[in-house]
Amino acid sequence: MRNIIILAAIIIALIQVSCQSAKEQEHAHDATGNHINQGIEIPALDYTIWTDKTELFVEFPALVVGKTSRFAAHFTVLEKHQPVREGSVTVSLVKDVKGIRHTVEAPSSPGIFTPSLQPKAAGFYQLVFDITTPTYRDNIVIDNVQVFANAEEAIHTIGGEDENAGAIGFLKEQAWKIDFQTSPVISGEIYEVIHTSGVWKAAPGAVRALTSNSIGVIKFAINNLTEGTAVKRGQLLMTISSNGLTTNNLQAEIERAKASFEQAKSEYDRKKQLYESKIVPKAEFEGVEARFQIASSSYETLKAGYSLGGKQIRAPFDGFVKSININNGAYVEQGAALISIGSYRSRLLETQASPASTLSLQSIHNIWYQPKTGKWSSLNQSGGSILSVGREVEIDKPMIPIYAQINEEIEMPEGSFTEVQIAVGDGKQSTMIPESALLEDYGAYSVIVQLSGESFERRPVRIGKRNGQNVSIREGLEVGEVVVTKGAYQVKMASMSGQTPAHGHEH
Repeated sequence: MRNIIILAAIIIALIQVSCQSAKEQEHAHDATGNHINQGIEIPALDYTIWTDKTELFVEFPALVVGKTSRFAAHFTVLEKHQPVREGSVTVSLVKDVKGIRHTVEAPSSPGIFTPSLQPKAAGFYQLVFDITTPTYRDNIVIDNVQVFANAEEAIHTIGGEDENAGAIGFLKEQAWKIDFQTSPVISGEIYEVIHTSGVWKAAPGAVRALTSNSIGVIKFAINNLTEGTAVKRGQLLMTISSNGLTTNNLQAEIERAKASFEQAKSEYDRKKQLYESKIVPKAEFEGVEARFQIASSSYETLKAGYSLGGKQIRAPFDGFVKSININNGAYVEQGAALISIGSYRSRLLETQASPASTLSLQSIHNIWYQPKTGKWSSLNQSGGSILSVGREVEIDKPMIPIYAQINEEIEMPEGSFTEVQIAVGDGKQSTMIPESALLEDYGAYSVIVQLSGESFERRPVRIGKRNGQNVSIREGLEVGEVVVTKGAYQVKMASMSGQTPAHGHEH
């Protein structure tokens, strides 16, 4: 009985201690005796900043004096919209040139860096991110970031409402895995355009015909040399060998020319000394000098481009084999056509317009075309030029011809067609986006707008004129907003799933 009483007393004592501990936790005090609410959750903030190189999307708990905030900084290289996989990031909290900073030497996962800061004093600061990668550096500044005196002030100031509530969630990890790209909405000039078509032709000087510079037998230097084969400047294409020929043997001719050259040089050197010593007359020396120059020129011409295999035929520039006029192993005479090389870097675009556009064609501002299927480019962009605009038409040619020199690589073959837009008149300032950003549903257009790093919105727009790869927006967008130009369909499908994706990283 006595043991039972002792056990009961111990249990009661433990319960009292537990209750007292709970009360102390509910009424925790700081060093001055004030109550501390330890259960308060500090609200989170996020920012999305774009530079000409980088997109930064960063999430972190609001900055509170004495509390450590851990950042989830997502860095995207804008050129191909890929995560930064190597490099270091320094985050600094700066006010009046003074502050604190923390550097992390590598991402915690591809594209995501997790530095931390513990503020010392309340106020408004600059939050600065410096990123250094093997290929580039960037500096991103967020102004007027507040450091709160305590968590209660942060909650009262920030509140719990999410301004992007109801937006389409699409994580950076998802965007990094697909062909994804964004572009800012800009203000630019939109022109009246003439929609027509054009034909790709060889530009003047873009094709070089190579001929035989000696007599002999052709030997191809490239296996499977065919029309369309890509070649590099200076690349050996074929040789012309006269080895084994009883007449017109180039090797024998070179040896004879070399012997004549050496003999003429020896005589020239000897006569020159005698002439300078005034032993031989000027006329005799000049005759020897002339014979030496002729022998030298003949020898240099014969041996130019010659190797043990014979005379060499090399590509004059980067390009492709346009035509082959001789078979491997065939015998050729001097001057025979061998091969022609075409250049990718220069083409002639032949297009045409209606005679009703004659007045407009006097002020052509630009010409857009497609160097490959689905891609637009223009004369102004590639550094091309308009060669000529026709002034009259004929019965069998009722359209006005226009010829333009294109100075970029054209992947479409000669003789193929391309869509063409001819910009004429004076341009008008307009809100513009890339045409690839448009989503079309039964004649109605919309775009995907990026609200923040991982929040998007599908928004209807009214479009205007199209100039090449750009389209004017009459209603629905403001300059400075960011739209999705590649991957918009995947974001649209995410909005139709009705589910918010879970983060693939720790925040």
